[in-house]
Amino acid sequence: MKEKDIQTLIRIEASRCGLTVFRNNVGQGYTVDGTPIKFGLCPGSSDLVGWETVTITSAMVGRAIAVFTALEVKTATGRIRSDQQRFIDIVRQAGGYAAVVRSPEDINAGVHRSNSGRGNKSS
Repeated sequence: MKEKDIQTLIRIEASRCGLTVFRNNVGQGYTVDGTPIKFGLCPGSSDLVGWETVTITSAMVGRAIAVFTALEVKTATGRIRSDQQRFIDIVRQAGGYAAVVRSPEDINAGVHRSNSGRGNKSS
């Protein structure tokens, strides 16, 4: 299966799991006059970025916040580049959810396992 097809299935499952994600194309193109234009968050940023809404307990009871989420989509044999791993590590260190996902089933296992204790998932 192609990465594009896997990504479509992952986007559907992410939505079912309460994640809001958007496609993040990273690269460079050119205007009509040949001026380079860069797009995407940054080199190495994940294929899908967005948030998960969580409810904070204790002093902020009932307040919903967005936790940044980054999903790097790979095929079963696809390898993650060092800049992609660095982006995932930075998101995790900052308290966000980040994971490499190779199938829709990897979303809950990958995102929540790698970030255990970072908040309570809302229903």
